[in-house]
Amino acid sequence: MSLLHHDARREPFVEASHFREDFYGCLTVRRDELFELTDALLCADGPVTAPVDLTLLAEHRRGHGALYDALNRGRIEVERLRRTLAALPQPMAADERLILAVDVSNWLRPDAPTSPDRLFCHTYGRGRDQHLMIPGWPYSFVAALESGRTSWCQLLDAVRLGPEDDVAEVTAIQVRRVVEDLVAGGRWREGDPDILVVFDAGYDAPRMAHLLGGLPVEVLGRLRSDRVMRKPVPRPWISPPQGGHPPKHGKEFRFAKPETWGEPDAATTQVTDRYGTARTMAWDRIHPRLTTRAAWIDHAGELPIIEGTLIRLEVDRLPGGGDPLPLWLWSSATGMASADADLRWQAFLRRFDLEHTFRMIKQTLGWTRPKLRTPQAADRWTWLIITAHTQLRLARPLAEDVRRPWERPLEPNRLTPARVRRGSGTSARPCPVRPVHRNHHGRGQADHSARRTSSPPSTTTWARPSDVRRP
Repeated sequence: MSLLHHDARREPFVEASHFREDFYGCLTVRRDELFELTDALLCADGPVTAPVDLTLLAEHRRGHGALYDALNRGRIEVERLRRTLAALPQPMAADERLILAVDVSNWLRPDAPTSPDRLFCHTYGRGRDQHLMIPGWPYSFVAALESGRTSWCQLLDAVRLGPEDDVAEVTAIQVRRVVEDLVAGGRWREGDPDILVVFDAGYDAPRMAHLLGGLPVEVLGRLRSDRVMRKPVPRPWISPPQGGHPPKHGKEFRFAKPETWGEPDAATTQVTDRYGTARTMAWDRIHPRLTTRAAWIDHAGELPIIEGTLIRLEVDRLPGGGDPLPLWLWSSATGMASADADLRWQAFLRRFDLEHTFRMIKQTLGWTRPKLRTPQAADRWTWLIITAHTQLRLARPLAEDVRRPWERPLEPNRLTPARVRRGSGTSARPCPVRPVHRNHHGRGQADHSARRTSSPPSTTTWARPSDVRRP
C-alpha cells in the first residue's frame, strides 16, 4: 500500500487533534470518563456488544462503575458540540453545494416498560408488508452527504422525538439550527448555492419548505404516488364570459393519471450502470392545494401557495432486483433546466448513504446496545457515538488498510468506516484526561486493574490534542 506524503497527512492530523481538544472542552461533568469511553469505542476489536466490555481496554483506565456514573450523571454541552461539528470541513456535492439528509432511526426498547418517553416506532419485518410498531426512542438525525459511491457522511445533529412533539416542527427547528451553525462556522457564505435538504416520503416536503422559509435552503422530498397537486394558473389569465376573479389554483395534476400531466417543462434521458436507462420529466410551479385541516388547522391568515418543481424518475431496473416503480420528487426551487432536474434525483439517491451510517453505528459502534434506563442517558450515549463516528471520518486519510484475508485491497481514501476503525487506533494515554489516582482495592478489583493495565496499547495514528498547538 502506498503511503501518503508527510505534509498530506499533517493537515488531517491537525484537524483531528483540534476536534478532540474541542470535544474535551464540551464535557463538563464526568469529562475524563466520557472522553476515555469515546476512545474505547474507537479502539475496540470488533463490534461493541455491551458498553461494559469497553472498560477492559487499555484506553479505558477507570472501572465499570465510572462508566455507568458518567452515562447517568455526566453532562455534555450539546450546543457547543453542535457548533464544533458544523465548523468542521464539510463534504460537498459535485456542484460545490452542501447537501443535508434528514431521517429518523429508532432505538427500540420493548423490554423497558418503566423507561419514560417511549413511542411506538415503525419498523419493517422480514416478510413482505410485515410492518411492526415497537416501543422505543426515535431519533432524528441530520447529516451532510458526500458525492460519489461512498458509505461516509458527516453527522451534525441528533434530536430525540418526544410523545408530544410534532415531527415536522421539531425537524424544522433542528434543520434551522444546523443551517445557522453552518453559516456561523463559515461553511456557507453569501453567493454560494442554496443548501439542499433531502427528506424521504415520511415528511411533507411543501410544509417543510414553508417551515424553513427565510433560510438559504432548498427542500427536496419524495412524494407518494397517489398524490394530487395543482398546476399554476395560466398566464395571462383570460376571464370567462361570466366574469369573476382569477382562480388561485390551476387544473389538477394526478400522479396516477398521465392524461392530467400535460407536456413537461424539462425532460432528460441518461444511461446509468446501476439503474439502466433513467428517464426524467419535470413540471414547474406545481403546488398542493392546502385546506384548513390536519397540519394547517391552526394556521392564521390565508393559506400559502407553495410552488415548486415536480420531478418524475423512471428507471429500467433496481440493484436489488425489485420492481422499478416510478419515483416522484418535489423541490422547492422553480425554473429548473434539464440538468438541474438530473442533479436533484441524483442527490436524492445519495440520501441512502445515511442508511449505511445507521447500520454502522448500530452494528459496529453499538449505538442501541446499552440497556439504559433514562432517555437522558441515551442522549449522552448518542452524542458519544456521533463524536466517535466523526473522529473516524477525520482519521480516514491517516488509517492503514488492515484488511481480512478475504477482503480486497482499497485505496487509502476509499476505506469504509469499519476498516478505518480497524486500521487506526487512538492514543493509549489520552493527554487531556487527568491521571487516575487509585486507592486501596479489594482482591477482585485489584486483579481486574492489573489485568486491564497489562493489556498492550493499540497502535496510535490518531491526533492527540497535545501534539499540535493552535496557531
